[in-house]
Amino acid sequence: MSLAQTDKYYLPEPSYWPIIGSVALMVMAIGGVMTLRGIEPGGWVLLAGVAILLFMMFGWFGDVIRASEAGKFNKQVDTSYRWSMSWFIFSEVMFFAAFFGALFYARVLAVPWLAEGDTAAQLWQGFKGGWPSVGPGLAQEGYQFTPMQAWGIPAINTLLLLSSGVTVTWAHWGLKKNRRGQLILGLALTVTLGAIFLGLQAYEYHHAYTEMGLTLGAGVYGATFFMLTGFHGFHVLVGTTMLIVMLLRALAGHFTPEHHFAFEAASWYWHFVDVVWVLLFILVYWMI
Repeated sequence: MSLAQTDKYYLPEPSYWPIIGSVALMVMAIGGVMTLRGIEPGGWVLLAGVAILLFMMFGWFGDVIRASEAGKFNKQVDTSYRWSMSWFIFSEVMFFAAFFGALFYARVLAVPWLAEGDTAAQLWQGFKGGWPSVGPGLAQEGYQFTPMQAWGIPAINTLLLLSSGVTVTWAHWGLKKNRRGQLILGLALTVTLGAIFLGLQAYEYHHAYTEMGLTLGAGVYGATFFMLTGFHGFHVLVGTTMLIVMLLRALAGHFTPEHHFAFEAASWYWHFVDVVWVLLFILVYWMI
């Protein structure tokens, strides 16, 4: 990002990108509900929403990039971007904290409580409060599923994301030392690792649904598993998209060792994604 030598705070023209982003989220929500309800063509509607969202991201990024390269941003704008990205990541931390809290409540409090006491015994005869559990209702119906194990694709994905944290940091070092080749190679490796992660997670989901009986309908375990891992996968998709933009900009000769907050923002987000996955691997996959 180039910083202008001016005291004027840059204000962009009114933009239609937020409206397009809102439409994308609405289409994704409709498609998601249709998919959960088994209504055709819910999956295609969901994919259309994702496509619109990606289009919005590339378009909005492009407007900001053009303003940056035109030298319209000063130090105050740079500070505003840093604070904005910091608060955005904090909001994402709280987002995942809510889902981790739901997992804790179900696993440590609710399920054991439902298996204890005279009242619970009268309501759900023979229900055992161990984890993983589908809950008392489906347990009485004899619902069978296989919990996802940590050693396999989840462990490979952990290695991939941890490695991607190293490659994006290596790329940052290259940028700070004005080594363009190192920057481009590091970003390309990070994007590749992120794409492989998403491919393996898609395979894991297909395997869970078709061979393990593990679906969103698999009670409290299935719901918490897919909500946590699914939202994380979506964040990996967003982070990979951001890094692709950074890679294209690096190939175009953007960024300098002194001014490159766009790259830093993307790397901050990617490290956040890495940390969340480590928690997921331990709490969702490993400690079952």
